[in-house]
Amino acid sequence: MALQLVAGLARHRGGHPRAVGHVSGRIHNWRGAGETYRVVMAVQLNHHIVHVSDRRAAAASVTEVLGLEPPTEWGPFCQVRLANDVELDFADDHSEGGIQPTHYAFLVTETEFDEIFGRIVEREIPYWADPMASRPGEINHNDGGRGVYWKGPDGHFLEIITRPYGSGG
Repeated sequence: MALQLVAGLARHRGGHPRAVGHVSGRIHNWRGAGETYRVVMAVQLNHHIVHVSDRRAAAASVTEVLGLEPPTEWGPFCQVRLANDVELDFADDHSEGGIQPTHYAFLVTETEFDEIFGRIVEREIPYWADPMASRPGEINHNDGGRGVYWKGPDGHFLEIITRPYGSGG
């Protein structure tokens, strides 16, 4: 935590630390040199468990379509590491309630979009321009970028976008 704190501070002319830039996270008060400073502590997502019926097949499917390194196994999980060091931990789920599909959006470059979209088309995976799946066979151009949705393992709704939503266009 101290390293993240230091990374969020700079010294102004009097040698006292001050917050710089914008970092999403929790705000903490910090006292120094007789003054109280507000410091934003960086909070990052480390991993997320994805419930599926077959962890190996699901993790392999996602890595193949997204063009990622093959998954690794750790305990009961097949782990898929993303470029921002977040891991998707695929876990077998055979509960009585069944798997509740959810949504995963991946921010990619224009080049990566072309490559991933090419694999979606090549595998003849149905895709949509919207989360309601009302615009089949189309991509969207929200915020001046491109985006597409498809159903992944166990009905999880996967999405690739080249611009974060709300970033303008």
